Amino acid sequence: MWKGKKVLVTGAGGFIGSHLTEALAQAGAITTAMLRYNSSSSIGNLAFLDAATRDALRIVSGNIEDSDFVNRVVEGQDVVFHLAALIAIPYSYEAPRSYVRTNVEGTLNVLEAARRYGTERVVHTSTSEVYGTALRTPIDETHPLQGQSPYSATKIAADKLAESYYRSFGTPVVTVRPFNTFGPRQSARAFIPTIISQALARDEVRLGSLTPERDMTLVSDTVAGFMAAGTTQGLEGMTLNLGTGKTYSVGWFAERILKLMDVKKRLVQDDARLRPALSEVMKLVSDNTRAREVMGWTPTVSLDEGLQQTIAFFRKHSLSSQVGSYVR
Repeated sequence: MWKGKKVLVTGAGGFIGSHLTEALAQAGAITTAMLRYNSSSSIGNLAFLDAATRDALRIVSGNIEDSDFVNRVVEGQDVVFHLAALIAIPYSYEAPRSYVRTNVEGTLNVLEAARRYGTERVVHTSTSEVYGTALRTPIDETHPLQGQSPYSATKIAADKLAESYYRSFGTPVVTVRPFNTFGPRQSARAFIPTIISQALARDEVRLGSLTPERDMTLVSDTVAGFMAAGTTQGLEGMTLNLGTGKTYSVGWFAERILKLMDVKKRLVQDDARLRPALSEVMKLVSDNTRAREVMGWTPTVSLDEGLQQTIAFFRKHSLSSQVGSYVR
């Protein structure tokens, strides 16, 4: 299905992006990995790929905000997976304009390039954060969108741009809306790696609010949803939730992870990690019916199995340098 397909992944050095890039290359796609330029020549999470997979990639560095660069990279691609974004919610309080430039203008650049060059399929990445705190559960794709942080507001804007390009120009865009994804390679800004890394290195685990509830999907299942969205016919113009349909509190996850690690640590609420009250999203739980019905996607890995995989990764690849401070 993917063999010989020319595929571009923007944000390929990130958490989900690196796993998606790896899976596409191993499936035989001719894969271009777009990274944000940096002077140290870091390739981010692509460094975790085995040498053969990494050598099969075409790696290009630039800036998603540079339309000329984006045009050059999109030209000739069959499928574009657009994941490049600023994603840390706390930092969006500090630098909202940066989020507009990257998340909104960057998405516009990808859509306009795809329109110009007749790309067969654009898979645009949304987030469950666009729903805000659930007004009804489970959350389906018709749930109202609520901008409860500058980050989520820019993702709503990007989603609406994608919708407009489909409706206005027939650009073949599919929007995938992952609920919270976790797994190996995730950064310390996310709460599951934070719990694991602190449990390995500290006498206590410091977190923000323990009460928000999250629907967590292992990254391999999320990647399978992206790949299905890239090939399934007739999805153009659709938005598709990728989630398990089950939700647990941050405190529950902390207790479960500590039990799986067989360690006893005190949980401490750190006020510096709390979101502003009206910005916190209290409950996210997906209705994945549409994804199941139109492209046959459903999560396959149990929560405990996914947590065990993640714990094993961070036992091997320590985040100790980031444990002592709050990573935004």
